[in-house]
Amino acid sequence: MASLQNSPTRTLFLNSFPQKHGTLPCCKRAGISFLVRAEQVGTSSRGSPSQDRTGRRLVLAIGAVAPCVVLVNQNSKSFAVETKKGFLSVTDKKDGYEFIYPFGWQEVVIEGQDKVFKDVIEPLESASVTVIPTIKQDIRDFGPPKEVAETLIKRVLAPSSQKTKLIEAAEHDVDGKAYYTFEFIAQAPNYTRHALSTISIGNGKFYTLTTGANERRWEKMKDKLHTVVDSFKLFNV
Repeated sequence: MASLQNSPTRTLFLNSFPQKHGTLPCCKRAGISFLVRAEQVGTSSRGSPSQDRTGRRLVLAIGAVAPCVVLVNQNSKSFAVETKKGFLSVTDKKDGYEFIYPFGWQEVVIEGQDKVFKDVIEPLESASVTVIPTIKQDIRDFGPPKEVAETLIKRVLAPSSQKTKLIEAAEHDVDGKAYYTFEFIAQAPNYTRHALSTISIGNGKFYTLTTGANERRWEKMKDKLHTVVDSFKLFNV
């Protein structure tokens, strides 16, 4: 366990919330710059022994603080095609997943994350996918949906400085594969983000897709965000 925790390859999932600590250098491409703030997520000892064990397993499984964000030249990508009206489709044949995202969102590159698309005007409106190797065979191996969701939200998907609340968590099955999908809010001093996540395991990997928006725009965006999270599917590679 100690060797895993200290491994250089162990990273913490970069969420799309603004952070307060560890300002990193600004990266630039094509005249556009982004400032990324990263905060290392600690493993709190709060909660029941079973929740703590679940938390340690999940924190070890999921990852990545990113030092750089740049816009991708969309002309260099051929995997995004128009699908449902108002959405574009992404199929990753290497890692074995697909989903759709709202037309007009821009792809950005964040080290440690597999795919990120976001609205450049409303930066809290985004969809990100993280893919991490795992020896687990099924998402249910980590525990029930509510327990796993609460652990991920508190330790991985939101900074420890933010007040979080799980709204609901559920399990569903697609083609014999289990997915956990959950809704939560994370409150910072000057904004609240309303988010949806879906997680699953396949191809020896732990997949997380998270999408969300500022709470003030949730009613306007929630149908689109539910469409994004519901579209996420894994396939064998």
